[in-house]
Amino acid sequence: MAKVTKEKSIEETLWESANKLRGTVESSEYKHVVLGLIFLKFASDKFEERQSELMAEGKEKYLEITEFYTMKNVFYLPDISRWGYLIENAKSGDLAIRIDTALATVEKNNPALKGALPDNYYSRLNLDTTKLASLLDTVVG
Repeated sequence: MAKVTKEKSIEETLWESANKLRGTVESSEYKHVVLGLIFLKFASDKFEERQSELMAEGKEKYLEITEFYTMKNVFYLPDISRWGYLIENAKSGDLAIRIDTALATVEKNNPALKGALPDNYYSRLNLDTTKLASLLDTVVG
């Protein structure tokens, strides 16, 4: 029998994320923690879609040029700002620093975001790495 997978709604994802943060972070902070991660996931998904379009058009030599993303209203993401990089390094002891670096790098490479993203927010939370990695898995789900 084939296994049927159901895509989670945003509400379910947010609820699961909040449950993972209980007892670790003040409830008033949940939205900031989760929305930053959702932003990175969304931006990364859009970046990868655009990258695939460029490859399909035979424009591989333009994959790392910011303007080929911004012309389609997509944020350019250096390697260290991509969701895949964060997932690959989710078990590292410096995951919070990697997330902060990802956000800072996205902002640096996309002037339209200047001052919009949190600065060293995840590092200041002092979240346990396993909890933070679990939260990444929830956002992907």
